[in-house]
Parts: sequence; C-alpha cells; structure tokens
Amino acid sequence: MRQSVSAFYMDCFINFKHNLNPMKKSLLPWVCFGILFTSCTKNFQVQDNSPASPESTKLSKGSSGVVSYLTGDAADVNRTTTAGLLLMGGGTDVDNAFKWMIGKCGGGDVVIIRATGADGYNAYLFGLGNVNSVETLIIDSRTKAGDAAAIAKIKGAELLFIAGGDQWDYVNYWKDTPVEDAINDLINNKKIPVGGTSAGLAVMGAVYYSAQNGTVTSDKALADPYNKYMTLGKNDFVNAPNLENTITDSHYSQRSRMGRHIAFLARMMKDWTYTNVKGIGIDEETAVCVEANGIATVYGNYNAYFLRNNGAGPEKCLARNALTWNQGNQAVSVYTIHGGLNGNGSFNLATWTNASGGTSSFNYVNNGVLF
Repeated sequence: MRQSVSAFYMDCFINFKHNLNPMKKSLLPWVCFGILFTSCTKNFQVQDNSPASPESTKLSKGSSGVVSYLTGDAADVNRTTTAGLLLMGGGTDVDNAFKWMIGKCGGGDVVIIRATGADGYNAYLFGLGNVNSVETLIIDSRTKAGDAAAIAKIKGAELLFIAGGDQWDYVNYWKDTPVEDAINDLINNKKIPVGGTSAGLAVMGAVYYSAQNGTVTSDKALADPYNKYMTLGKNDFVNAPNLENTITDSHYSQRSRMGRHIAFLARMMKDWTYTNVKGIGIDEETAVCVEANGIATVYGNYNAYFLRNNGAGPEKCLARNALTWNQGNQAVSVYTIHGGLNGNGSFNLATWTNASGGTSSFNYVNNGVLF
C-alpha cells in the first residue's frame, strides 16, 4: 500500500531531524511550517467560475487505421455556412484569417485533414471562435482515403482545412479517391469555407506543383524548366472556384520562389497552350481570404503576389535549356498586396481586375535570370 502524502512528509521530516547538527535544528520550525503549508495547499480547492476549457483531445483509430483527434462535442451538427477560400502561405498561422474562416462556418464542426503530424490545430482553432468541434484526421494512404467513417466526417464538416506537410503525399494518397470527391463536394455543393496552408495551399489551384520527385528551387527551375523536379498536374484534383488556370505557391519571399513560379506559368503556356495563366504566391505569416464572389483580401505580416502573363508566352522553354520569357521586359504582370491585421487591399480573382491597396510591376526572365 502506498503511503499517504502526510505520512510521507512525516517520515522525511523525522529523517531530516535526526541528521541535523544543533545549529541547523534552529531552522526546524520554518521547515515544518513549509512542509505543512505545501501539504495543505495540495488539497485546497478553489472554486473556478470561468468558462470551461475545451474538452481534452481524444485519440481514436478507425477500422482502416485512420487516426483521428477530437476536441469538443462528438455529436455532429448541421449549421448554415458561407462559402470562402483561405489560402495561407505557411509558417506561423494568421489568427484573424482563421477567424474570418470560422465566422463562415456557423458554429459547426471543423475538420483538419493531413498525412503527417497530429492534433496541433485542435485546441488552437477551438479557442479562436465559436465551433462545435475540431477533429483532425490523419489520412496517409490510399486505403485510408477510402475509409467510410473518415469520409463521413469530412462530408459532415462546416469548415475544412488542409494542413501543411508534403503535397506529394496529398496527391499520391488522395487524388482520385473519396477524399478528393468529398473535398470538391464541400467546396462546390455544400459551399463551406475551405482552406489550406503550405502543402495544403499548393494543391488548391486547378494547376498544382506536385513535388513528386522532391522540391525545386527557383535557380533550378529557371536553368531548366523541364528538370526532373518540375512535376505539374492540372484539372484533376481540387476544383475550387476562382482558381481556374491558377497555380499557387507558398513560403514565397522567404524561399525565393518567384522564379520557379514564373517557370510554372511558362510551362503551363508551353505544354497546355493556355493563353491565360495565373499564379498566387503567398509569404509566410500571410493569408489570402477569398469571398465567394472572388474578392480577395490579404491578412498577416507580409505579402501576397498575383501573377498573370502579360500577353505571349515564353520565347524559349525547352528541356536542358535556360528559360527566356522577356516579351519587352513585361512578360509577367505582378500585383503585390501587403497584409494587414484585419485585412488589406482587394483583388478580384473572378476577373483579375479592379485591384486596390497594392502595387503593380512586371517580371521577366532572360536566359535563366529573373528580372
């Protein structure tokens, strides 16, 4: 049998007393007081009338091995939602952008999907606004992407968010599966707010960089736009309104990704004969919030970049050759909006016109060098 707390302290006190020299024994009253005070306070209960904290995160595993983490009420609710897209550039999450998104979910159930990681978003999002629950699903195989219980959770969401990680995992595990179907149903039929950050952002555009063979730097993309790392997909995964002919990229300034982004656009024009290609690049700690009508506002600490070809495609876009896309030093038009705490600027993704609150510029590439 374990000793009680008070008996344990008493034994310690007796041993301590027998080993003290006479001088130190004068400290005994103070030592005794300290021990008794500690013991008492461990059992003293203070009434707390503050609001209840979120329910502890619960871990469960489905029949196919899908791991889920639940915070909040396990009962499904049905709430009225408003459509919207949250495009986040990675790094530290943008609180007010998430609050914008939560405001559209009607206090319903939030579902996070990812292929790696754990429940890092649960308590954070549960505490940001009025939601019934936050549940994270780890879907890290094609088998798990067909798990009926997991699909039901996704379809029951009033808010869906795709976490960061490796976008090839998402393409490899989720494309052409019930997960893909559920995502697109939420966006286009149920019309709930849907978003993603970093790798989750990378798969949001109709055209996407899959990173199947690993990531690519701007230098490598410009030196050879057909190198083995330049793996693109189009019109076969996430189908989000206002992102047609559009490829997204994250960690933009922090990882110098403008060059590779322009190489992606060049490939789109060369390979698929697009005459109108668009890109959205977003810095870390920054988010683009897109209303259902296509009006985008930028939240956070840094910039969002809206790219579009300014006429004809690249003059040279060949394997094992440096890219040249000049077109009179105005190959790609760029509109840059700096983020704000409560949102800044405006950009119409539906028409790619009527921008405000930012600055316009042009970029071009000569023999693999970005200007």
